[in-house]
Amino acid sequence: MRRIAVLDAPSNLGLRPPTPTAVPGCGKAPGALRDQGLLARLRARDAGCLTPPRYDPGDWRPGDGVCHAPEIAAYSAALADRIGAIIDRGEFPLVLGGDCSILLGSALAMHRLGEAVGGRIGLVFVDGHSDFRHPGNASYVGAAAGEDLALVTGRGQADLAAIEGRRPYFRDIDVVVLGIRAQDEYRLDLQAAGITTRPVPALRAEGAARTAQWAHEELADCAGYWVHVDVDVLDPAVMPAVDAPDPGGIAFAELEILLAGLVDTPHCLGVELTVFDPDYDVDGAYAAEIVNTVVAGLAPVTAPSAVPPRLLPAAPEPRLVPAAPEPRLVPAAPEPRLVPAAPEPRLPPESRPFPAPERLLPAGPAGPSGSAAGPLAAGAPTDSPAGPDEVGGGPEGSAGLVDDVDLVAGYPAGPTGAAPLLEPVGPPASVGPGLLRRVTGATPGDTPPPPEDDSPPRPAAGIA
Repeated sequence: MRRIAVLDAPSNLGLRPPTPTAVPGCGKAPGALRDQGLLARLRARDAGCLTPPRYDPGDWRPGDGVCHAPEIAAYSAALADRIGAIIDRGEFPLVLGGDCSILLGSALAMHRLGEAVGGRIGLVFVDGHSDFRHPGNASYVGAAAGEDLALVTGRGQADLAAIEGRRPYFRDIDVVVLGIRAQDEYRLDLQAAGITTRPVPALRAEGAARTAQWAHEELADCAGYWVHVDVDVLDPAVMPAVDAPDPGGIAFAELEILLAGLVDTPHCLGVELTVFDPDYDVDGAYAAEIVNTVVAGLAPVTAPSAVPPRLLPAAPEPRLVPAAPEPRLVPAAPEPRLVPAAPEPRLPPESRPFPAPERLLPAGPAGPSGSAAGPLAAGAPTDSPAGPDEVGGGPEGSAGLVDDVDLVAGYPAGPTGAAPLLEPVGPPASVGPGLLRRVTGATPGDTPPPPEDDSPPRPAAGIA
């Protein structure tokens, strides 16, 4: 169950004086409604009264801007504080105006609340007039009660449309206007601004209950909404006690159904009631009828199944994501080009690992068996005896037997009579048994050169 808190806001600063010497009577409305037992019937908490500044147009003239603008701005900020405190207590505020300029205080409170919860708060504007006069569509402004919707949507002078630097209090797309007359002076301006409206003919065609549901759906993206009710939405035949009666309004029963449908949701944050003027209600009959309608219309708020508002952030606006760029054609990688391999370096003769073929002559006598071993070049000495069938192996007297001969690595001695093997480039073979001497260009049958020392000549064949 939600508890209703009733707050009086008896300001009449937003109206022109009915006569040059009179003061508008809307400031008496909260007292007249209380006299009809409103708080007791609602079982509401009395949230007190916010006394407005003195009504005094002074020397104001058309073209001077909104009359009482400084006083209205100060009063709106104080009213926003009081409404915010009620909502913070988890209660449902019912604000009794006063004229329609009290909407600025309610709007400021809703903007503060929306900022606190990280969402937007909407407005359901139930009024017989659009109250959308502003410098952009009128030659002059002056009475805030006839310009309140324009001011709360950011149109008009900054000291009222941007209190605390907040502008607008409600965005155009977060406003739904219900009950204006079909011939309203600013209906086309509302349409151009994108403000959703349902005049009386459309409201009656759809029905009050369905209209309330439709308004709720229109504000589904908001974290919550506030309801403004100007009693001049009623037809003057049933409610003449207003400052500007205009024929073609709705009946009390329709207002009751509409109000019940609007508050029967946790998204409805509060209601304000404006423009009832007790000066035109001599016997209090109209005040009693208003109380009956309000009590029945707010019944869903105090029902056992009613829950406090769930202030959730509004759904984020869709974010435009740039389209993916078209694929850019990249030229294919060139096929690998076969490059001929670099030729192997040609080494000069003197740097080659082995010399050109040369003929070697034996330098010593024949072996012990009298067989001749193939020519050998000088090399590293063999440290271990060779095995059978290898160079230097085999039985005595077999071909290829070499005793005490130095071998060049990779050049084994060939069998008797085989072509001579090559000798690495090096110094001339020194004299001594078993060594070879190099003779350039030697051929079979040539006479070997004489020894380089005084030793006697050796046989031409064999290795010692």
